[in-house]
Amino acid sequence: MGTFAVQSQNIGRWIRAGLWALPVSWVVTALSTLEPQPDQVKDPEAWARFVSSDPYQFRHLFGSTAGTILALFGVFALGCSMANSRSGRLALASMVTTVAGMALLLVPAVISTFATPAIGKAYLRGNRDVMQLEFPGSMTGAFLLGLLLALVGSVLLGISVWRSRLLPRWAGALWAAGAVVFYVLGVVLGQATTGSSLPTQTAGALLMAVAGGWIAWSGPRQATAARDETG
Repeated sequence: MGTFAVQSQNIGRWIRAGLWALPVSWVVTALSTLEPQPDQVKDPEAWARFVSSDPYQFRHLFGSTAGTILALFGVFALGCSMANSRSGRLALASMVTTVAGMALLLVPAVISTFATPAIGKAYLRGNRDVMQLEFPGSMTGAFLLGLLLALVGSVLLGISVWRSRLLPRWAGALWAAGAVVFYVLGVVLGQATTGSSLPTQTAGALLMAVAGGWIAWSGPRQATAARDETG
């Protein structure tokens, strides 16, 4: 019995750490979207200088990539924290969906971090043909599938929080709204118009950071109170 209690405490600590990783991950993501890159078609020179700079690679390495890794940890913790709640099945299914989408989005993130700066440097050195480089359609497919899964999974996670009765309901609503703003009005709309990040992407990330912080701060207390009432 003592061993089981210790194991439960250890699991609880990891879940709490993961929940706090959620707001951190989305703050990091928001910071990485503050400065949009120039239009590659309209001003390739400015684009090449932008993507070949050290700040660009730093933002992508510690913003997009590290932010996604932290978000993966946080989503696992969020799903597990609701596993025994009223929305347990939905929470675990949405957790898997979100994680799958974020994992797929790591592929273009890694390419942007390491391949794009090389393309920009080659262009600045006089290799103009490098701008005609085309990535395989499978990468576009992985990107679109990742966006869809991350969006659907994140919205369902917000619904799970709302229905769980263990976590703050309105934090779930804020999380779902932030996901729509970030992925649809931010990433998708940005790629369809300017080819870069829009202010809505930053706004969506900040909404999810606030929701994640709300869950991490009050979630364990609310869950303990609920267990005491039923215990």
